[in-house]
Amino acid sequence: MAQAMLKDSRLTLVFETGMNEKGEPIFKSKSYANVKKTATADQLAQAASALGTLSAYPISTVERMDSSDII
Repeated sequence: MAQAMLKDSRLTLVFETGMNEKGEPIFKSKSYANVKKTATADQLAQAASALGTLSAYPISTVERMDSSDII
């Protein structure tokens, strides 16, 4: 039976930086590598909130991207 071994985890913050000429929101993202593999969703939300206070733009979404090796 195959198993997934968590290899890497990344935290991405997506900011809403303004509006285009059509009135649609413009998004920009910032990613942080080497996120602790055992970090919980609550811990990542707290970290994202703290990092978000350093930006002039509001956070639109917070994403965690994990990559795994299938063995």
